[in-house]
Amino acid sequence: MENNTLLKVNDIHTFIGQFHILQGVSVEIPKGKIVSLLGRNGAGKTTTLKSILGLAPPTQGQVILDGEEIQGRRSYDIANMGIGFVPEHRAIFRDLSVHENLLIAERKKGDLEKKEELIFSLFPDLKRLIKLPGTNLSGGQQQMLAVARALVPDNKLLLIDEPSEGLAPVLIEQMMEAIRQLSAESTVLLVEQNFIVASQLAESYVIIEEGHSVKSGKMVDLAADPETIHRYLEAA
Repeated sequence: MENNTLLKVNDIHTFIGQFHILQGVSVEIPKGKIVSLLGRNGAGKTTTLKSILGLAPPTQGQVILDGEEIQGRRSYDIANMGIGFVPEHRAIFRDLSVHENLLIAERKKGDLEKKEELIFSLFPDLKRLIKLPGTNLSGGQQQMLAVARALVPDNKLLLIDEPSEGLAPVLIEQMMEAIRQLSAESTVLLVEQNFIVASQLAESYVIIEEGHSVKSGKMVDLAADPETIHRYLEAA
């Protein structure tokens, strides 16, 4: 594996129950870049993220982080190797305050203190709302908190699932700017249904179709290829 490759997913197969969801997915992510996983609903994008993190362990294939195979390890061990996960649907603890949500994301004492300046520069609303419970936050603010929690520990890789889903356009712009800034700190694998958002953030892409990775390349080339966009990404 090349020195500049942080994560290599090689032909993974993953079952959820009896269903063979991933049937040969390969992804390569260079260090310090944003790569977008694209595909229609149900193609296997979220399952790919969960497979990387061990939440849906692949039964076949390899997941290699910084030259080390990690498939088959427990999820918390994989996370402790430096992978942060922002799941879809704003998965925060709604009964806990913003500060408590951030604090429990620490892997070691003092993580939050070291990252507060970065987090609040990206998401100034969270500083103002620090004492409020998650249930009092708007949908956009909850999404900001979900991303912020993944920034508390030192992560070399962030897996971010549908960050723009359900957000107003002004909040999408703010989230996009935050993810751009994050890529200076960490490598990002982004699942994003909104092609405009994905095309403006990611340098490269992988398209998944019915559990297979079917095409990959530079995002600028895909943006200029309406035939491929229509074939794999537009609603059937």
